[in-house]
Amino acid sequence: MGTVTTFDPVSEHEKTRTALAAAIPRLARLLRDAPDLDAPAGVPRWSVGDVGAHLASVYLAYGSVVTADGSLDWGGILPPGDLPFVERIAALNATSIGLLDGEGRARLGELLAERGETFLRTTEGLAPDTPVTAPWYGPEPTLTVAVVTGLMLSESLVHGLDIARGAGLPWPIGRDEASLVIGQSMPTMMGLALDAAKARGVRIAFDLVVKGGPRLAVVVDDGTMTVTRDAPPRAYDCRITVDPTAFLLVSFRRTPIWKTIASGRMRAGGRRPWLATRLGELVATP
Repeated sequence: MGTVTTFDPVSEHEKTRTALAAAIPRLARLLRDAPDLDAPAGVPRWSVGDVGAHLASVYLAYGSVVTADGSLDWGGILPPGDLPFVERIAALNATSIGLLDGEGRARLGELLAERGETFLRTTEGLAPDTPVTAPWYGPEPTLTVAVVTGLMLSESLVHGLDIARGAGLPWPIGRDEASLVIGQSMPTMMGLALDAAKARGVRIAFDLVVKGGPRLAVVVDDGTMTVTRDAPPRAYDCRITVDPTAFLLVSFRRTPIWKTIASGRMRAGGRRPWLATRLGELVATP
């Protein structure tokens, strides 16, 4: 069944902070160098400037929830709490690109740098398991500082790629950065994003092996999902071995899964390898 190694949550959290601290100025330069903020980005219906405005809103939101007073007023921003997860996030994303006026968009790079640095300064010294409530995911989910930091890095890397594709500029995503996102945020977020209707009656245990990174036990059981790092040995239906950067981009629908399989960066094994594609079908994205 393979060896399972344990990880140090404090050390990994610090590595994630370091990776985020390196990504923020890269993003600021990318937006300053983008020749046309109105050019189509690497996501449907959004321009390069729209993606930058969304990121600025994301940075502001996460910065707000880690401050003592939760300084952002969510009353007029949040969609209704009873919307399904994907619809809720899609509605909030649509709102986020309109939160900046023309002056804000003209200084997107500087704004991202300021807000990113504020987040890192505010969270410095906080334990990785410090609870954080993120109201845009609904009234109940409570995350941790480690998960939120991983999500900030995830948003930076993936949306940095969207901006770069629209601007015709390079945006490499390193395997170590992608591994940190997978290990820090996905164990929590995969379960939140589960399509419960599609998962009803489904019982599959996936062994997700990230090359050079974390190993996750992903267990779907009749409409619920648990994702565990360093899980004790057990029988799995399907083992998925992935390159971390490829898995990050497939998870966020930035690269088609067939291309990742064809390039050898994702392969399936175990008793029922044909179930590998079900994982992406069960975890929804806005």
